[in-house]
Amino acid sequence: MTDDAADFDIHAVRIAKAVADAGSLTGAAKLLGYSQPAISQQVRRLEARLGLPIVERVGRRVRLTQAGRVLARHAPAVTTALDAAAGELAALRGLRAATVRLVGFPSATPTILPRVLARIAEAEPGITVTYVEAEPPEAVAAVREDRADIALTFAYPGDRADPHRESARGLAVRRVGRDDLLVVLPAGHPAAGGAVVDAAALADENWIAGCPRCRGHLLELCERAGFTPRIGFETDNVVAVEGLVAQGIGVAMLPSLGVASFPVLPGVVTRRLPRGEERAIHLVTARGAERIPAVAAVLAMLERAVAESTAAATKETAAATKSTAAAN
Repeated sequence: MTDDAADFDIHAVRIAKAVADAGSLTGAAKLLGYSQPAISQQVRRLEARLGLPIVERVGRRVRLTQAGRVLARHAPAVTTALDAAAGELAALRGLRAATVRLVGFPSATPTILPRVLARIAEAEPGITVTYVEAEPPEAVAAVREDRADIALTFAYPGDRADPHRESARGLAVRRVGRDDLLVVLPAGHPAAGGAVVDAAALADENWIAGCPRCRGHLLELCERAGFTPRIGFETDNVVAVEGLVAQGIGVAMLPSLGVASFPVLPGVVTRRLPRGEERAIHLVTARGAERIPAVAAVLAMLERAVAESTAAATKETAAATKSTAAAN
């Protein structure tokens, strides 16, 4: 070990991370459970050991210097490694009490999450799972910034804004399932006669789409079909989408988990798009996080719940399509 390596410890890294998160010494003190004078004294001692300032004042606030940012940048990897070691030691002692912080996309909340929580309560009662709903870019950022242990995310094929590329660099990303994309149509729509709908058949329709960031795959799908969708309404609310479709306002595209998250409204039918039109479901963690027993247990349950939830959604779609065809 070099002399420089001996000049700071895990506590120094935690201090730098807390200052970065809170933006002030007072806020950092609250995060770490110290008084403001105590944290100020620890910062001064750390700076003396390093021979470098780690904070600087900007008006009434403080911010990290370059040295402080170096420490803060390594904080998630360092704390994950320590948590992994602590988890393995706890497992050797037969202790499984732990908290796992999970972030997931909205349509996973009513479909995948309940299965995971039920299994944890039954098989691993010592594990507590906290949950925050967030879209993939924010979920990946939460893992990177050590605000979450696991992110449950999705990505569309060819998505130029896929958060699993540059923003997930240095993190562990693994694909654990797929979620079919469905066309949502008014009952009796001419294109609803078969089980599969080609997007080209809907070129003259009004479309109901999600927010500009969320409609990328719809635009790409329609471009491949040879047209630009005429988007007249914008909402990410699945119930609102179905309500508009039921009234004949337009057509839409939704993932099967989104459709399964709420009973399909009367006057609405769903049909599959051609094979391959799907979104991939991923689990994102810090590298090495799977060595933490509690995190590993939740990862395994998530992977199983994803498989079950997407299979159930696909089965429901097939049954609904068959029922509609029989009625016609």
